[in-house]
Order: sequence, then structure tokens, then C-alpha cells
Amino acid sequence: MSYRHLFFDLDHTLWDFEANSRQTLQQLYTSLQLESRGIDDFDHFHQQYLVHNERLWERYRKGFIKQEELRVKRMWLSLLDFKITDETLAKTLSIQFLELLPTRNQLFPHTREILEYLQNKKYQLHLITNGFEEIQHHKLQAANLTSFFQHVITSEKANALKPHRAIFEHALTASGAELPESIMIGDSLEVDIKGAYEAGMDQIHVNHLDRNKYPLEGNIYPTHTIFDLIELREIL
Repeated sequence: MSYRHLFFDLDHTLWDFEANSRQTLQQLYTSLQLESRGIDDFDHFHQQYLVHNERLWERYRKGFIKQEELRVKRMWLSLLDFKITDETLAKTLSIQFLELLPTRNQLFPHTREILEYLQNKKYQLHLITNGFEEIQHHKLQAANLTSFFQHVITSEKANALKPHRAIFEHALTASGAELPESIMIGDSLEVDIKGAYEAGMDQIHVNHLDRNKYPLEGNIYPTHTIFDLIELREIL
């Protein structure tokens, strides 16, 4: 297959969300003196945040909740796990978290190396991300990745979220790409891989942690699977 357009996911694929969110929460844990409020185990607090964040993003993707509810409720529920019912603190955490998180720049191994390789091979690189427009662009700037991507398709801008077909169609239209020359590269089986599959686009599953099992519901297998971004050299 001769691909020309490569559509990357950002969070958990190139930009290490877990590492960056952990650093951000650790900073807020200290600056807001959360230990004195009864959160005596930061690792537990961080883990609870990840659980609530994932569940709320799933509800957001399905249209059950709005953006602002996701942002505040993930903090509110994390505090509630420690019997803290302080709405003001939850809102403060949410605001400061969203200010600090996009300034982080930890990437997965070989991210810059592989993007330079693909760019030098004249592929057209794009992003399809379920993140918020302003925040995702700030992440790219902080990590010095902006120059690699010709089009950044956010769910907020496209008014559609992966895995829905509409965001993939929006990305194809915006980039001027055709399906046979396009491939999606992402970490999430349900969001990136299944979404691209159902939109008719080939996929590369970036299985960073080797946790995911195949096939997906409907007997779906990714077109390709890699465990490190550097393996893209063997495919592209």
C-alpha cells in the first residue's frame, strides 16, 4: 500500500499523557498543600484521577456530558475519594491543571526521531485528536512538534469525536487526502483503531504498554501493530 497521508493521535501515542499529567498533579499537590487536606498518598490520588478521567472521557465521547463537566468532575471525584467535598478546590485544581498541563513536553521514546524520518520521506503528517483546540496546540508548541504537522484536527474544531466517522471524514476533507493513501496511527483500540477501521482507513496500533488484546469486537484486527514508534520505519 502506498500511503501519502499519515494521521497521528497525540495523547498516549506521541505525547506521554500519563507522565505529563502526573508531573502536573504532583506540582499542584505540593502548591495547593493537598497533603494537609487529607490526601496523604499522592500515588493513590494520581491513580484515582486517571480512573475518573478515563471514565469521564468515555462519557464525553458518547455525548453524555459536556466539556466543562468533564474538566471539573474528574477533580471533584478524585477529591471525593479522600472524603473532600470542596467544590472551590475542585474548580481551582481544574483551572490550574489545564494551565500547567499543556506546558509539559515529555514524549514517548523516538517521537521526534520518527517524525523527522517520516517528514524527510515526504509523507504529509497530520493529527486527529480528541483534545480541546487551545490545549492541544499549546502541547504541540511546548513539545516543539508544531512544525511536523500540516493539519491538526481536534474534536472541538471538527465538532465530532473519535471513534465517530465524522471526524475522520473531516480530517480527509481538511487535508485533501483520499482513503487509499491514508493511515491512522494511534494507541487506542476502541477510539483510534476501530474508529479508523469503520471509516474505511487503514490503521497502525501503537501498543506502547503491550496491554491490549485482539481482536476487537466484530473480529477486527489492526492493519499493523507496533510496540515502539521507531518500528514505523519497517512499515512506512
